[in-house]
Amino acid sequence: MGEMRVVGIRVEPPNSQPVLLLRELDGERYLAIWIGQSEAASIALRQKGIEPPRPLTHDLIVNLIGAFERRLIEVRIIDMQEGTFYAEMVFDGDVRVSARPSDAIAVALRAGVPIIADEEVLTEAGLLIPEEDGDDDAPAKEDEVEKFREFLDSVSPDDFKASGGA
Repeated sequence: MGEMRVVGIRVEPPNSQPVLLLRELDGERYLAIWIGQSEAASIALRQKGIEPPRPLTHDLIVNLIGAFERRLIEVRIIDMQEGTFYAEMVFDGDVRVSARPSDAIAVALRAGVPIIADEEVLTEAGLLIPEEDGDDDAPAKEDEVEKFREFLDSVSPDDFKASGGA
């Protein structure tokens, strides 16, 4: 299993489908997860540090967790079947709640908890984006996002469907 960080979100034509990119903290693999528009907006707002005037759904979830005196420990991406990722939110007392990865990650960013991908998921769906010799002056994150854009130009959601058994 590997702890992941959110690299960014890109909206892919022709259907304007947002793609969330995660990268291992202590590795080189990425996960690309196609997500919904509202989840993408929620994640992007949080990444930019923008506080909406009223709580969004994911803010509400974090508020409910606190109101019920629970503690979110981590978010785990636990499976991928036929191109669909599955996640769970792990709370104190080892209480686990099934969730879509996009929702779980949006909550994790607000709660400041780790995002973990199980090793089986990384083995099956982890992507290596080739390093290119480039401008050493470019910030690493911008370079990483540009490589992600180039990678996305060459793939489609069908490329992430499991071949053979899941």
